[in-house]
Amino acid sequence: MSYDGVGPRAVMRSVVFLTTGALAVLTLAGCGSEDEAGKPLAKQDVARAARAKIAEGGTLRWAVDAVPDTLNTFQADADETTGRIAQAVLPSMYRMNASGRPERNSAYLESAKVIGTEPKQVVLYKLNQQAVWSDGREIGAADFAAQWRALSGKDSAYWTARNAGYERIEGIERGANDLEVRVTFAKPYADWRSLFSPLYPKDVMGTPDSFNDGARRKLKVTAGPFTVQKVDTKQDRVRLTPNPRWWGMPAKLSEIVLRAVPLDKRAAALAAGEIDLADIDPATARRVSGGADGLRGFEVRKSLEPAYTQLALNGADGPLADERVRRAVARALNRKELAEAVLKPLGLPAVPVGSHLALAGQAAYADNSGALGGQDTDEARALLTDAGWVPGGPVKEQKKGEEAAGPKGKKTKKEKAAEEEGAGEDESEGGDDGTYVVGEDDKARRKAAGDHAAQDPAARDHKDKHGERRTEGGGRHLAQDGSYPQVQRGGAPGAYAPKGTAAPAGTAVKALAKNGKPLTLRFVLPSGAGSEPLRAVADRVTRMLKRVGIGTEITKVSDESYFKDHIASGQYDLALYSWPSSAFPATDARPIYAKPVPAADGSLSVEQNYTRVGTDQVDQLFDQALATLDEDEARSLIRKADSRIWAAAGSIPLYQRPQLTAAGKTVVNVGAFGFRTPVFEDMGFLKKGAKLSPSPSAS
Repeated sequence: MSYDGVGPRAVMRSVVFLTTGALAVLTLAGCGSEDEAGKPLAKQDVARAARAKIAEGGTLRWAVDAVPDTLNTFQADADETTGRIAQAVLPSMYRMNASGRPERNSAYLESAKVIGTEPKQVVLYKLNQQAVWSDGREIGAADFAAQWRALSGKDSAYWTARNAGYERIEGIERGANDLEVRVTFAKPYADWRSLFSPLYPKDVMGTPDSFNDGARRKLKVTAGPFTVQKVDTKQDRVRLTPNPRWWGMPAKLSEIVLRAVPLDKRAAALAAGEIDLADIDPATARRVSGGADGLRGFEVRKSLEPAYTQLALNGADGPLADERVRRAVARALNRKELAEAVLKPLGLPAVPVGSHLALAGQAAYADNSGALGGQDTDEARALLTDAGWVPGGPVKEQKKGEEAAGPKGKKTKKEKAAEEEGAGEDESEGGDDGTYVVGEDDKARRKAAGDHAAQDPAARDHKDKHGERRTEGGGRHLAQDGSYPQVQRGGAPGAYAPKGTAAPAGTAVKALAKNGKPLTLRFVLPSGAGSEPLRAVADRVTRMLKRVGIGTEITKVSDESYFKDHIASGQYDLALYSWPSSAFPATDARPIYAKPVPAADGSLSVEQNYTRVGTDQVDQLFDQALATLDEDEARSLIRKADSRIWAAAGSIPLYQRPQLTAAGKTVVNVGAFGFRTPVFEDMGFLKKGAKLSPSPSAS
């Protein structure tokens, strides 16, 4: 977990560039060499130590957000801890290196390569001959085949959250011997390395019953350096112990205890000696670094998480359905200033993220933000003028009960009660919940929360109050939508306003209006204690928008309802949340940016595109990238798709999320991992008098 914002659950794994085809207006990024990917902005920080310097035994007490509801990563309610446990106890054919790129996991895989493309793509896996399940059975083709059948999407009795890639498989069979597995694809699949990581035993994947219920609270058969000893929901902890049948280097620790500790309770738990390792917020990091009482035995390890925070713009309706208004919002933002505000005080590289589909160091990364353009107040005002928003224009007095522009919904009982309770309070005080308006002249901040009908995010396929259908859990959690909203354009389309468009004159910025309504966007934010940094970013964003005449109505809601009741159900204009990065963007990012399409029953299929912005052209580029086995071509197609996503301004990447970890000073090979997959067998406690190893490069 990263402290800086609320993001959709990552199960790891739009927008025509110019709507009418004026592609010559801008030079597209995304056609350069791999050098554009660069290197990761920050190295991992794990107190690296050679195994010879690590003591034998010991219990590592590791704080997590929650005890997972399931140990099956392919189910809708899997969470970050589910994935962390899977890394420790299950096979993965590929793992991530320090640059966020897939590398073969030699503990399980001797080799894997495409051995044929005509008439079908065939991949041959050669398994490590020592690789066995904890019950002694060899890992083999039967396990691969069972996982394929469970995740192919052909049998609805399996309650799967994601099927990406498995539906493209035609068949799986044993190769020349028990250590070979042949996988034949019905159609080419560039991201074949994303499959079978993790790999579950056929005991879990073999039947719908075992898949749906057999791996929720226990995993009887595993094949990693650790095994699941117990999931204790009463004590809120999960115990992992060394796997006696593990064939690799033996685990140094005798036990790992994953304990659920809320973010705001972790400083106290560290000081009390109850935990050895925990992701923390900046306030706790300052206390640890300052040697506060009870925390002198800890240090802060910091890196950048493989995820980024974005400003999402809901293009379903309201002012942001007009792409010129979305671009104006984007051009009003100083992304470098926002990145510096978050990262510079932490001593981390403050570089704005330049891609929706990869992060610096990953193969597909390139800074494609030029397709939209950087911060330019005059250009933002010109775009708004072209869209018909007049500075200081006549504004009709809003009648009681009349809704303002933008997505709105019914208030929940909880919010109604909160509003009634605060009716007699001094409005100028604001508060942690409620609503206030920024950018409207002569108006104080107002408490008038407008929450929305809750939508259950655990349901995989369901409709919201607007008749939209969304699918959760597929891909790297974070969106998709249906028919692209048609907008009326008064000038030439593109990432820039038509030449000659006059910007509003004068230094005093007045609120903009159109058809008697002010340009006010509803900015929804989480109200929890751990979300202060995110709200600080929002404050800066609102000030930047005010400079171009855009008002913001800020509504703070509970962390629990923030995503499910507002982001996923489309009840917002602006929102800040995060997406994890993926080494396989053609597979994992497609659901987030694919064009929404009407479902058979007339509803709108939203999936994971919570901005409700998408185009056929982006979809085609993703499809082409998935279908080519030429890695250079696939990378170029992904970069082109990203350029078009930038130009549509449905979401604006801001900064890579910081990862701050408090760790005991003798705890080694664990901390802020960055891109690299943790190596659980090497975690442990430093021997007395031993020294840490030099830090490796990030390449």
